[in-house]
Amino acid sequence: MQFAKGIRSDRFGMFFLLLLLASCAAASSENYNEILTSANRPDAEKALDAVRKPQEVMAFYEVKTGQRVADIFASRGYYTAILSQLVGADGVVYSANPAPRQELHDRLKQPGMGNVRVLDGPFDKLALPQDGSLDFVLLHLDYHEIAADVRRAMNARIFAALKRGGSYGVVDHSAKEGAGDSEAKTLHRMDKLLVIKEATGVGFRLAEEGKMLSRPDDTRDFSVVKIRDKSDRFVLKFVKP
Repeated sequence: MQFAKGIRSDRFGMFFLLLLLASCAAASSENYNEILTSANRPDAEKALDAVRKPQEVMAFYEVKTGQRVADIFASRGYYTAILSQLVGADGVVYSANPAPRQELHDRLKQPGMGNVRVLDGPFDKLALPQDGSLDFVLLHLDYHEIAADVRRAMNARIFAALKRGGSYGVVDHSAKEGAGDSEAKTLHRMDKLLVIKEATGVGFRLAEEGKMLSRPDDTRDFSVVKIRDKSDRFVLKFVKP
């Protein structure tokens, strides 16, 4: 009899756990939907979602409420705005550009963006806090725009900014493997193997690669500026040991 009660108790516990996980997943889905369909988001950015898949990318990087995160080369703030809503009022988003972007500064005057801190300046002196307090740093589609002699210093500063176990996400248009920097300025693409070499060279460990933005049909021989939204994109997750 006691054994039977134990089985029923275990089954109830498992049922409760599954119910709780399902509830959390549903809440997360609803939160993403609310963020991405917000009236405050520009229609031009909503139109990019089908290709950029921000819900899948953010879930891959496990961005959570209350985290301290950074958006490097934020431009007009596509991911800065999404991250701001994901981490919430208890979190912080550092939004960095190599030079001031007035569109981003104007955008941060909107309600609900008070958790964003703007960092304008050269990336070899990236002004992230160097105290190991950040949970996540994202560099989306612009690693190829940063000069090779700047990237090492930038990566080292990102490494110092992250806490142990924190992650560094690099998403970019795929160049042909082995291309190095040769296609960065011409085709606006980046060699994934070079990114891995440079990030691991300052201490990061490659933890995982997401496939949600892969395009096997991409010939990787055209400029992503001239032909948009047709490129294969790698999604790398590096972790600070």
